[in-house]
Amino acid sequence: MPESKIITLLTDFGLSDVYVGVMKGVIAQINPTLPVVDLTHQIPPQNIAAGRFCLMNAVPYFPAGSIHVAVVDPGVGSQRRAIAVEFPGGFLVGPDNGLFSGVLSQNSAIAAVELTNPKYWRTPAPSSTFHGRDIFAPAGAHLATGIPLTNLGKTIDPKTLVELSLPACVPTETEVAGTVQYIDHFGNLATNIPGSYVEKQDWVAVAGSLTIPSGQTYSDTPPGTLLALIGSHGWVEIAVSGGSADSVLQKQLNQSDLLGVPVRVVKTNSEV
Repeated sequence: MPESKIITLLTDFGLSDVYVGVMKGVIAQINPTLPVVDLTHQIPPQNIAAGRFCLMNAVPYFPAGSIHVAVVDPGVGSQRRAIAVEFPGGFLVGPDNGLFSGVLSQNSAIAAVELTNPKYWRTPAPSSTFHGRDIFAPAGAHLATGIPLTNLGKTIDPKTLVELSLPACVPTETEVAGTVQYIDHFGNLATNIPGSYVEKQDWVAVAGSLTIPSGQTYSDTPPGTLLALIGSHGWVEIAVSGGSADSVLQKQLNQSDLLGVPVRVVKTNSEV
């Protein structure tokens, strides 16, 4: 009886087209018993940073040995590598473009391969625009069925994997400077400031000229007002009680895109 490990799928394909369903069909052709979990297919098109964030925050909730197939791949068909990576929690399969750098910032890579063995592709002549179907989905299915990682292609040094360049989180004794790294469906702004910095302390968030009070829940401030809190993902986030922080702050900061906007978290016994 072959192994049947969980496969997760994360893409920017959306749900209007058949792309996601086709990937699932390819997986089922290899092993119809494999459980497949959709993380999301609503990553904004070509937004590698958003895919990185979502994957990083989803992976810890799956059993060890799970295979995570992620495709946010604006460089599909180019010289960017198609890869599979083993880490302590399982395997990552997708493009080598920084999509996995969030997971690998929290887990050391054990081994990595470039997916060069066409025996484990859907076809030896893959499409130059749909590696999710022709390379990544079949590679993930073969891994989930028990094929060794090294069978899938040539070994590569994990140190050579692409890392996505993001602004660093810089802590001092009195504050930490970070940035907005993700905006969710509700308009909540997730920063790259770990919640562990402010646990059991009094603090405020500062964005531009705005000082935003902290709370524990979304209802800790009156409806329509800004607050900062530790989100379920463990990062400091800015939210609006009953509304969208993205919409509110775009107007107040006069910026149309808040990704990368600087945010500071300041202990309230320090100078704002």
